[in-house]
Amino acid sequence: MLKVFRFLNDLKNNNNREWMQDNRQLYQESKEEVTELVKKLINGISQFDSGILGLQPRDCMFRINRDIRFSHNKDLYKNNFGASITAGGRKTGNPSYYLHIAPKKSFFAGGMYMPSADRLKKIRQEIDYNASELKAIILGDTFYETFGDIRGQALKTCPRGYSSDHPDIKLLRLKSFLVKKDLTDRSFYSPHHFSRLLSLSEMIYPFNKFLEVAIS
Repeated sequence: MLKVFRFLNDLKNNNNREWMQDNRQLYQESKEEVTELVKKLINGISQFDSGILGLQPRDCMFRINRDIRFSHNKDLYKNNFGASITAGGRKTGNPSYYLHIAPKKSFFAGGMYMPSADRLKKIRQEIDYNASELKAIILGDTFYETFGDIRGQALKTCPRGYSSDHPDIKLLRLKSFLVKKDLTDRSFYSPHHFSRLLSLSEMIYPFNKFLEVAIS
């Protein structure tokens, strides 16, 4: 990963088309290294999550080019590599295993980011009916010690149809359902790095499965 981090650091300081053209080979070599890691993750995760079977890295990896049409940030390129390993590929918005590689800002995450209104309604219904199952997952010792609380923007008021004294109102207010584990740059050089990512994926699996059942 040394080459990947070097490329991303240099890109951060030279975020322009000319530099990218001059360093196209370094970009391709870095992308290929990340692609191989994503491929290994897909193969590993598919051993316990059958929804991942048949995915290819191209189905999961995000383009490095940024859409700057409606952004104040006019950088042409992202300063990271990202891949959303999820049933049907990254465009589906299904519960995912997300790998984010960026110098000093890498992380591994799971869950759903800003699901559509109809999916969010279904997730809230599932929490209302079956919060005990979700809480058994997210409050389990290993899971909570690893990821902490579910992350995501939340409503300041109660969602329609639920009262403020609902025992699970904190969960019901969420608009995203994400868990996240920060990764150090050094961790990518460890011989145990891949097995650690796979272990995180296995911990995330029941959380993703709960969300998958909810939206089905």
